[in-house]
Amino acid sequence: MTEHVEIVKVGTNRQMNDFVNVAKSIYCGKEQYVPDLDSDIRNLFNPKKNPGMKFSVIQPFVAYRHETPVGRIVGIVNKKANEHWKRKNVRFSMIEFIDDIEVSRALIETVSQWGQAQGMDTLQGPLGITDFDKEGMLVEDFHLTGSINTIYNPDYYPRHMEALGLEKEVDWVQIRINVPKEIPARYQRVAQYCREQMGLRVIKLTDDMICHKSYGKKVFDLLNEAYEPLFGFSKLSDEQVNQFLKKYMPVVDKRLIPVIVDEKDDVVGVAITMGSLSQAMRKAGGSFWPLGWYHLLKALKWKHEDNAEMLLIAVRPDLQGFGVNALFFEDLIPIYNKYGFRWAETGPQLEDNVRELSQWKPLNPEIVKRRRCFCKKLKD
Repeated sequence: MTEHVEIVKVGTNRQMNDFVNVAKSIYCGKEQYVPDLDSDIRNLFNPKKNPGMKFSVIQPFVAYRHETPVGRIVGIVNKKANEHWKRKNVRFSMIEFIDDIEVSRALIETVSQWGQAQGMDTLQGPLGITDFDKEGMLVEDFHLTGSINTIYNPDYYPRHMEALGLEKEVDWVQIRINVPKEIPARYQRVAQYCREQMGLRVIKLTDDMICHKSYGKKVFDLLNEAYEPLFGFSKLSDEQVNQFLKKYMPVVDKRLIPVIVDEKDDVVGVAITMGSLSQAMRKAGGSFWPLGWYHLLKALKWKHEDNAEMLLIAVRPDLQGFGVNALFFEDLIPIYNKYGFRWAETGPQLEDNVRELSQWKPLNPEIVKRRRCFCKKLKD
């Protein structure tokens, strides 16, 4: 006899606590899992902290069995993305569940029904509100440690999705490279060409440039322009941009963020990278207090971890394919060596984005951590 699974809309502090903590029970003792900060999770559902809620409908759910939380899921209807892509998609996000098909079935069915009530006809995910949220369920390399900007999940998760009739929509992969001691000759030649023939150069932003000279907004305007053709794109609003700048720019190491400008000082490229915080986040356990802040600050300022995270790389569309990315590598490789980074890993990149994936060839890349967006047509 199948034990009953109850799905509850999160509406109380206790239910939100269960939503946050159920992941901790699922991943207890799992060394590869990197937790989110509890405060970041809670802020996702706070209209005062999440400007994406102005154009999205978002609803968290918790699964219970005998009053014990055994799973969670978030339903999202991103009106801006649906309008852009001319779709009626309901996204699911932040899905976690014990290895029980009745639990995963109840979660998926709940969001499907919730989405249909919103007028949606297709389920897809895991996806967040924007491209800068975590997306894609891990389907390979479960033995590798996760990162702060990507999803980690057990190997049974994708098996459950397939059993429930969800199919592949797109895959992302990540690129892992060993940091070379010297800049490859090919990058040096192409970078020199970009400087001398195209008038491009690398700059590093200061707080004054970001706050008073609008360079922070210029960077995000570029990201919006460069990412617009990519799957699931949802343009960042000015409020979202301001939130990102306020939250992250005071703490990131700007030496690890090369910005490319042209002869008119227009921003035409940016690489957002940082030292890994995976082990620091594990030690913090999802909270700044009592010592989480110390572990994070230590990793950011004093004792770097072994690797760098290359979170985002963007080049203005009309300059893509001209080797502009060589300027990023020429700038970052010496800095990575100075910081003691032995290897680096990109964020998820679409498997069919050949132009982006080919830029790594001189560095003998390894493809790791395939992730998948699943989809399913909802029944009438």
